[in-house]
Amino acid sequence: MNLIVARSQGLYCPPGDFYIDPWRPVARAVITHGHGDHARFGSHAYLCHADSVSILRRRLGEIDVQGAGYGETVEVNGVRVSLHPAGHILGSAQIRVEHKGEIWVASGDYKIEPDGTCAPFEPIRCHAFISESTFGLPIYRWRRQAEIAAEINAWWRSNAEAGRASVVFAYSLGKAQRVLALLDPAIGPILCHGAVEPINAIYRERGVALPPTCSPADVAKAALARALVLAPPSAAGSPWMRRFGNYADAFASGWMQVRGNRRRRGVDRGFVLSDHADWGGLLAAIDATGASRVLVTHGSVATLARYLREKGLQADGIAAEYGDEDLGEAA
Repeated sequence: MNLIVARSQGLYCPPGDFYIDPWRPVARAVITHGHGDHARFGSHAYLCHADSVSILRRRLGEIDVQGAGYGETVEVNGVRVSLHPAGHILGSAQIRVEHKGEIWVASGDYKIEPDGTCAPFEPIRCHAFISESTFGLPIYRWRRQAEIAAEINAWWRSNAEAGRASVVFAYSLGKAQRVLALLDPAIGPILCHGAVEPINAIYRERGVALPPTCSPADVAKAALARALVLAPPSAAGSPWMRRFGNYADAFASGWMQVRGNRRRRGVDRGFVLSDHADWGGLLAAIDATGASRVLVTHGSVATLARYLREKGLQADGIAAEYGDEDLGEAA
């Protein structure tokens, strides 16, 4: 029996009569995390991790949403559903579905290196694993986060010494907070765009330690030249950026591994920092589940599925309509 199948509305659990991250309105939606391609407006009722409740309400309004803790079981029409850490962003969860002795896990988006801003990835044993594959090509292999942090702070320090503001473009939910947690506030003030600061507040409310931040209006003009500014990609080239004068800019994303993406973004630097697993991370996560069947979605589906079949697993692609928040706009 297939516990999870692809339907036009999204990934569907037939015995439980609910959807996981549906891309069209449904009666009951179980949500892996708050990014706009996974949590969409219009469903009647939502279930997500407790840390995602405020995020979903900020994005979707006064919805009917139930929050659950990691490992807490919620029974839905006789199906046991539990949420487990995905290590992607605050509140991100893998969805474990158990029915009549069969266990399936839908990963949502995940990464396996802990980053300090969300619960670290937890492998879940299962019979079938639905895995994302955003960076499912062997060319994607991430360096350790500490090395990237040192690079960002060195770049910021160099710009500050030259009297030039440093602007890092990063997705407002998750990536901006991860960059923020890596910064050395001794270098200068840290400023945040209006799309980023409310999400910072949610992270702080949920107990995530982040350095102090402020808005550009709160900083003297002379201090702007030593500042690091966190802004969503949509702010690039906008009137909001003019106050920073001759600034240096950078983009934080796993896509910066490919040099051409940095050129297309038109930024001075590209920091390879992703909230998704790289090639090795995907393989390690899949192996840790012990699953004999793997359904691959969202990304380099054919390549990863073929590799897994060569390793003796039953692996296929499964259709989904997820986008890419790393290259998206503010949400």
